[in-house]
Amino acid sequence: MEERMVTGELQDTDSSVELSLRPTNLNQYIGQQKVKENLSIFIQAAKMREEPLDHVLLYGPPGLGKTTLAAIIANEMGVQFRSTSGPAIERAGDLAAILSSLEPGDVLFIDEVHRLPRSVEEVLYPAMEDFFLDIVIGTGPSARSVRIDLPPFTLVGATTRAGLLSAPLRDRFGVLSRLEYYDTDALCSIIERTADIFDSNISKEAAVEVARRSRGTPRIANRLLKRIRDISQVKGESEISLETTNEALQMLQVDEVGLDHIDHKLLKGIIDGFNGGPVGLDTISATIGEESQTIEDVYEPYLLQIGFIQRTPRGRVVTPKAYQHFGIKEDDVE
Repeated sequence: MEERMVTGELQDTDSSVELSLRPTNLNQYIGQQKVKENLSIFIQAAKMREEPLDHVLLYGPPGLGKTTLAAIIANEMGVQFRSTSGPAIERAGDLAAILSSLEPGDVLFIDEVHRLPRSVEEVLYPAMEDFFLDIVIGTGPSARSVRIDLPPFTLVGATTRAGLLSAPLRDRFGVLSRLEYYDTDALCSIIERTADIFDSNISKEAAVEVARRSRGTPRIANRLLKRIRDISQVKGESEISLETTNEALQMLQVDEVGLDHIDHKLLKGIIDGFNGGPVGLDTISATIGEESQTIEDVYEPYLLQIGFIQRTPRGRVVTPKAYQHFGIKEDDVE
């Protein structure tokens, strides 16, 4: 898959910068007001009872702050934060090693929790519910089950695809929180905070423009701001201007609503090749040279959210809103 500026997925260039930008408590965390309010109450109640917080499931599109929120939960509870991912836990023994090293009350964060192998997931059930592991050692007649008692802990699972979680796993989470796309005001606040951490100044108009083109996603906003800051510094600006912001975003091929060249290729492929649809996902995939799973999981969600395409029983259809964006009249398409 081609690397893009406007994807919410974590990229290699994001990791070191993201760590320096992450807030450490709920007061610093911008946006997701309802999720914050609920977590604040649940954390306070757990601390008053001197118990670990219930297991938490954070779900929603990539780049909205699930990992950051998990670390904040650990910080607010005053416990250690341990982090891993579903694909990294290949065997029950891997999970046993992680869980048995936890201290009482610790937060274990599992990213992409929907990708846990089924055999590992089944071992996780009693660990989440009753804080013990049943591990089978050996094979055949000599196989025996060993019970390992665990300290009480909080599992924070994160997923971009909650629908792929098995019902038994989902039911073991006491707190389910969906993270939504951010509005322009919240993104502006994040951009201004990031600029401050970067020791840069940004005009209000420039911050609004970056926010408008960030697809409601803080990770994208911060990634764009890094590149805009580079251009502003080379130009010798004391404050990132709207003019430089527009120039940089044009260079990065990010248009007025946050679409990039791949979004354009997908939409124009349907308009030019199939009269705007309906057209099947596999046909689109073959036409633009991208995997159908990638189109469905990565490219489509934002286009659906802003109303540029629709999913119908007969396939994908480009909406009048998309035609208007490209300055094309539907009647002109044959």
